[in-house]
Amino acid sequence: MEDIFGTALLDYQKGAYTEDLITFSSLGEEDVMPLPYLFRNFQQMPPLEQKALKGCEGRILDIGCGAGSHSLVLQERGLDVTAIDHSPGAIETCRIRGVRQTVLCDICSYEGQRFDTLLMLMNGIGIVGTLAQLGPFLDHLKTLLRPGGQLLLDSSDIIYMFDEGDKPQEWEHYYGEVTFTIQYKGMTGPSFPWLYVSYGVLEEIAKAHDFSCELVGDGEHYDYLARLSPRKY
Repeated sequence: MEDIFGTALLDYQKGAYTEDLITFSSLGEEDVMPLPYLFRNFQQMPPLEQKALKGCEGRILDIGCGAGSHSLVLQERGLDVTAIDHSPGAIETCRIRGVRQTVLCDICSYEGQRFDTLLMLMNGIGIVGTLAQLGPFLDHLKTLLRPGGQLLLDSSDIIYMFDEGDKPQEWEHYYGEVTFTIQYKGMTGPSFPWLYVSYGVLEEIAKAHDFSCELVGDGEHYDYLARLSPRKY
């Protein structure tokens, strides 16, 4: 499968930046994902991301690491961080930028190592695709956590994007299930599902799968940061 996202990251890293990623969604929106933003430093990150990075501790797994910006911040602070992504281009970019520990793998297939902090930023939880997959995905992440470990993630409640007269309970699918397509330099990738989950729904599913769930902070655009930890019995 063509690694469009990774190709774009490598182009920027190697000085061949001429255009940005374009995203198309089932919400009927076309949007631009500026490549420079994916290479931001700590000061350029939004407050919720900064808060999440400050909350990382112990051995850390940066899930869906992209260009490795979060991993680099943690690494510079002397923390033990591993960056994981299923995109070969993203992992190569991380290595070029100096991320010392990287893994090329789909997180759903990853096993063996255990961590104190699992980090999923930029709505990283969206990779589960559908609400039905969120619970099983959390069960998998639980196997990657050491006792007392935590999962830090951010997401958004996109109900604001719909008309007030719409009734989510009558929709065929959860309103946060969105389909995306990415385009870059004439290349168009296959459509893929992405999940935006409200905090209330996340909390409900997390508790059903034996996680405690804490709202760490709210952002300015209907986004939030949450901390999940497996319950102790």
